Amino acid sequence: MSFDLGMVRNIGISAHIDSGKTTLTERILFYSNRIHAIHEVRGKDGVGATMDSMELERERGITIASAATHVDWEGHHINIIDTPGHVDFTIEVERSLRVLDGAVLILCSVAGVQSQSITVDRQMKRYKVPRIAFVNKCDRSGANPFRVTEQLSEKLGHNAVMIQIPIGLEADHDGIVDLVTMKAVYFDGENGEVLREEEIPANLLPEAETRREMLLDAASMFSEEMMEAMLEGSPSEEMIHEAIRKGTLDQELTPVLLGSAYKNKGVQKLMNAVLRYLPNPTEVVNEAIHLEKGKEGDSFRVSNDPGDPLLSLAFKLEDGQYGQLTYIRIYQGSLIKGDTVINSRSGQKVKIGRLVRMHADKMEDIDKAEAGDIIALFGVDCASGDSFCAPGLEASMASMFVPEPVISLSVKPEDKKSQDNMSKALQRFTKEDPTFRVGTNEETGDTIIQGMGELHLEVYIERMKREYKATVEVSPPQVAYRETISRSIDFDYTHKKQTGGSGQYGKVVGRIEPSEDTDFEFVNDVTGGNIPTEYISAVEKGFKSALEKGMTIGAPVTGIRVILQDGNSHAVDSSDMAFMTAARNAFREYYQKGKPRVLEPLMLVSVETPREFQGDAMGTLMQRRAIVLGTTEDEGFIRMDAEVPLAEMFGYATVLRSVTQGKASFTMEFKRYSPAPAQVAEDLHKEYLEKRKEGK
Repeated sequence: MSFDLGMVRNIGISAHIDSGKTTLTERILFYSNRIHAIHEVRGKDGVGATMDSMELERERGITIASAATHVDWEGHHINIIDTPGHVDFTIEVERSLRVLDGAVLILCSVAGVQSQSITVDRQMKRYKVPRIAFVNKCDRSGANPFRVTEQLSEKLGHNAVMIQIPIGLEADHDGIVDLVTMKAVYFDGENGEVLREEEIPANLLPEAETRREMLLDAASMFSEEMMEAMLEGSPSEEMIHEAIRKGTLDQELTPVLLGSAYKNKGVQKLMNAVLRYLPNPTEVVNEAIHLEKGKEGDSFRVSNDPGDPLLSLAFKLEDGQYGQLTYIRIYQGSLIKGDTVINSRSGQKVKIGRLVRMHADKMEDIDKAEAGDIIALFGVDCASGDSFCAPGLEASMASMFVPEPVISLSVKPEDKKSQDNMSKALQRFTKEDPTFRVGTNEETGDTIIQGMGELHLEVYIERMKREYKATVEVSPPQVAYRETISRSIDFDYTHKKQTGGSGQYGKVVGRIEPSEDTDFEFVNDVTGGNIPTEYISAVEKGFKSALEKGMTIGAPVTGIRVILQDGNSHAVDSSDMAFMTAARNAFREYYQKGKPRVLEPLMLVSVETPREFQGDAMGTLMQRRAIVLGTTEDEGFIRMDAEVPLAEMFGYATVLRSVTQGKASFTMEFKRYSPAPAQVAEDLHKEYLEKRKEGK
């Protein structure tokens, strides 16, 4: 299939958990004839939504992995990625946004802008993704899309403008008024598939006229032609659409649409808006980095031209029964079945055996794909974030932002069979998800898994049991603490060992400083060749390896700058090994003089509760060493934002539910590392010493 890039859209659907993303995607698939029956997320038919293809997703009613599909709408080809709403699976949102050109931000018309809406919006800003907003659930009790539009401006700083208003709300929600055409639109038929346009009901006309004026004022800022037309009379529909599109592409205007995906209202108009206002691949600036000598590190703009050498990014991996499935976005050039391409990270040649286009967990084989498209490859061994290029092109796409995991627990297989299966499962999960890490406790030999939250790890343990039949014992979750130093230390250390034959000799002199900007920085200030250049990297490696485990609580050491100023070597006895050992021992000997301290992860916790439970909910936060950042009230609901140490948050969901009769909810995401209180640090230190004594 050959693309006219102007007729292609790559969009994502993102929002706070339970805002109706998957329900909306199900309608899009239905109206575009991709599926022929609508199934609900927690539907009574037991089938589940098409995009929630994982068994666990259907059981829990949440999206865990982002899913890709594609539809044709009004002659355009649209690649769609449905992303999870829960913050524990935030990497899925990150990697989707990295490769998308535009997005639909869904908001609940009752709950409005929620904590995860803020996170998703921040991620969209990071990747400069233009977006339109869809205020969903207008049929729900308490729905108020006008208030949600105001929140978009107040809380997210958007220049949000309604291009539709509702015809009735809650149980009376019948349709929408299109403020561009000034027509009422109703969604008839069993599944809302028949659109009927009527004159605007008389009782809504004054509101529609006022809102249209607001729309025209906002849009005219992006079109001089429209501004002139407004002075002379009324601008044409096309002129208004063009102005809204310009504002959206510049990320200076957010058009707001509304409806109810569950009640089949407003979805087709949203799809029209995706075509009208969101960019095609040629309208988005994507940059790649030169890897060839002479230009190394310089960035250049990708061409989107199918005739140019291939440049593509692998943004998501899945290991299935037929081998690894690699999702890629092609930025320039073409990819044909049987082609040989180069993995720019490893330099390996890769032969493309099979190309497929994804539809949830189903796939269609294709022979060729071109710039601007999102497809998947079979049987290619690579890591998430790798770039594939045509032979001769030495370049790489910038990779995505990967947050550090904040929680860990140890897993122990029950028997030999489970052990084999567990290692297969862990190998697969770490390849698929860069925020899921696996390591070994050197002292106990236990396998440690790390992730972004309790739910994140819980889902992987459940998948181990179900998909790999691996029965494992799980320890209580552990917090990923860090250590750092609080003041500078001068060091002067000589490593000298005589073992009969050639000995070991290395002397290192310098300073270790706290650094807030980086985890580890190494500065070589040695002059006069006192340490020969070939040993400098061994010194750096020695310090780096010493940081893996601090001596206060055994946690990794972070925020360190090492400045190597002087040293000495021996013509016969000096070696890489001798200088690595000198650096490692220097760090260990002088570390305590830097007044080390323990850092604990602080989480940004947002609790939303009815007003009558505010005191109780606040009490649960204060018991957890929370620092309350702010409280807002909106129509009987209180939202409290606080920074809380992760160590205090285990089991919080149950406590909050019990004091609020199940009516409050909360979200949590990693905010920063902060020094732990003295008592906490002391307790952790004692615990560490006891474990060492017991040989654990």
